[in-house]
Amino acid sequence: MNGFVNLLKPPGMTSGAAVAVVKRLTGERVGHAGTLDPEASGVLPIMVGRATRLLDYFPDKSKSYVAEIAFAGATDTQDGQGVVIQSAIRVPTREEIEKALLGFQGVIMQRPPAYSALKRDGVPLYALARKGQIVETEARETLIRSIKLGEKTGADGYMLHVDCGGGTYIRTLCHDIGQALGAPAHMRFLLRTRHGAFDINRSVTIEEVQEAAEKGQLAEMLLPMDFPLAELPVLELPGKYWKIGRNGGKLPGDLMPDLKPDERCRIQAAGKLLGIGRKDGGILRFDVGLTGGQE
Repeated sequence: MNGFVNLLKPPGMTSGAAVAVVKRLTGERVGHAGTLDPEASGVLPIMVGRATRLLDYFPDKSKSYVAEIAFAGATDTQDGQGVVIQSAIRVPTREEIEKALLGFQGVIMQRPPAYSALKRDGVPLYALARKGQIVETEARETLIRSIKLGEKTGADGYMLHVDCGGGTYIRTLCHDIGQALGAPAHMRFLLRTRHGAFDINRSVTIEEVQEAAEKGQLAEMLLPMDFPLAELPVLELPGKYWKIGRNGGKLPGDLMPDLKPDERCRIQAAGKLLGIGRKDGGILRFDVGLTGGQE
């Protein structure tokens, strides 16, 4: 089996546990794209078989979220699972929040949280933090394409709708918004509604994946390997080049005359994806092959 499971991860399950379930059901090599915190839910693309080779070639790694920001104090984990380190002061008005959000659009600087899956010397930061070893992280750029204020929730919360680039921490965004308003806050709820081409409207649950496996229909549930690659140009190989392509060999660059140096494309034969190609001078090389054991 080769392809993608567009999984709707439930809250309370780690991304690693979700991968383990799909691995057990398929018997294939499996990986995931874009870790979701255990208490978060939403779209988690699961790569199955040779699709695990394609993560670095997704042209669109943007993400969309619905989150609840709670002006109920800042926590050490920046979400509702942590210990309050700054007590709540007040709940800002809608007008105050909307004004503050203007400063969190476009390219912003964000410092990843100490409780995160980022690694220091091979050890996840959350593991160090749980031992009392808080590692100072460096601020880095992230892109917030849009952030909109939604409805009020309860006495101290508001919903946020965020469209952002890869590597954005929504709980850190909630924390930083609270700091900017002088009203300590944390993230109370998170739902990822999109990861690149993978949308929540086409997602499936763990229960649906298990049911499909029991019926012997799991292969039919998988999205094809070219599903997240639609933005890449396509080279449909002429028949005389099929054997070379299937073996991951070098192809004449003039087969894709409009492809720029180092630009990538999908290489297909009879509609079947053979791999990802890259222009290198007058040659079209395979960056990754999906047939013939190419890595």
